[in-house]
Amino acid sequence: MRRLFAVVALLAGFLLVPASSDAALGNVAPWATATASYTSPWESVAAINDGIDPPRSNDLRNRRWGTWPQAGEQWALLTWPSAQTISSAQVYFFDDGGGVREPVSWRLQSWDGAAYADIPAAYPVAVDGYVTASFPAVTTTRLRIVLESGRAAVGLLEVKAFADTAAAPSGWNPPAALVTPLDEVWRHTESGDRDPYGFRNFGWDQIMANGGSINYCVRWDSPAPVSAELRDRVHAALARSFGKWMNVMAGHDGWPYAEVPVKVVGWAVRDRATLQWDDDSVDVYVGDMRENAPQCAEPCGRFFNQSGAYPGCPGGASHHYDMSLWLTAGMDGGAGGDWGQRIGSEYLVDNLGSDDIHILLHEIGHGFGLDDFYDWTPTGQCCFLMKAGTATSITEFDAWMLRDLWRHLKSRYGY
Repeated sequence: MRRLFAVVALLAGFLLVPASSDAALGNVAPWATATASYTSPWESVAAINDGIDPPRSNDLRNRRWGTWPQAGEQWALLTWPSAQTISSAQVYFFDDGGGVREPVSWRLQSWDGAAYADIPAAYPVAVDGYVTASFPAVTTTRLRIVLESGRAAVGLLEVKAFADTAAAPSGWNPPAALVTPLDEVWRHTESGDRDPYGFRNFGWDQIMANGGSINYCVRWDSPAPVSAELRDRVHAALARSFGKWMNVMAGHDGWPYAEVPVKVVGWAVRDRATLQWDDDSVDVYVGDMRENAPQCAEPCGRFFNQSGAYPGCPGGASHHYDMSLWLTAGMDGGAGGDWGQRIGSEYLVDNLGSDDIHILLHEIGHGFGLDDFYDWTPTGQCCFLMKAGTATSITEFDAWMLRDLWRHLKSRYGY
């Protein structure tokens, strides 16, 4: 039995960390609804605030917003349900070297209730990285990014808008049509086997204990080799999937975090040779078995140490993991809970580039206390992610179920 321990390296681009160092500022773009002057039929304006950091301006892996063949002045718009106080923004231009190129200029506009007004700032243009515009804070419900095309059409891969999160939307205000089914879901949750008020290892508890982040360890229950590139892509897919649930919470009803970084702190395998890297970015656990599968060190796992103390963790508390991502060769379907998520290794690898890895999304939902709906359906609802097989992405009803859990449990965290 052999273990290798190392200092955790946070992989840039996979941890959705605001550019600002001011703890009061957060990226509020994911809270907004995105629209545009025009979108090419094969592109998506929803790309601009999906929280995915692009690897380059000609990103072939993730969805993009582009306006080909339309040129001239084009715009993308972020609209929030309540006013945001914004003091800077970052944009990442889409440039494929052909029909879509970086703009000759761009600017931001805010909505004053009657018209759009230009925001005075310096607006640099560059590719293969974010460009930043900073300005005296403006309070608005709409931020418009206006692009002036030059050689071709224009587009964006991602927009970040940094605002004072203390001014975030708050309160409990679900659509009227969802009030009854949400009440039914909560009553069903209260009557279930696991008391939601007494249970203390939900994803909520883990995030709060960490001060706004979540740690994972990967259990690789497969003989397939894992390259450093594959390791990093698994991290990115996990961060993206977890982030989709956190995006629906950002700014809602006192939820304190605009973003929740996902850290992969370790990998567990049967044979060290399976992992084809020798850097020290994660801890590696070899030959520790539980449930006939490789196990990350139990002294480092919150499931085994719910007091939040990790005296036996070889790397110390900073190397602890809150959940496991258990990837099993040949597995269909999935399982999930406060311990983490279990899905097929082939399924995940085959879907690393997918925007919605729906089985993983479903199982992450269980980690926060969301139930399955095998034998009943809330009034007026038919198709949503947590009712397995009826949706492949987080729906409005899924989002409001998560928010309703927070509404009932937040007082134990002092909110």
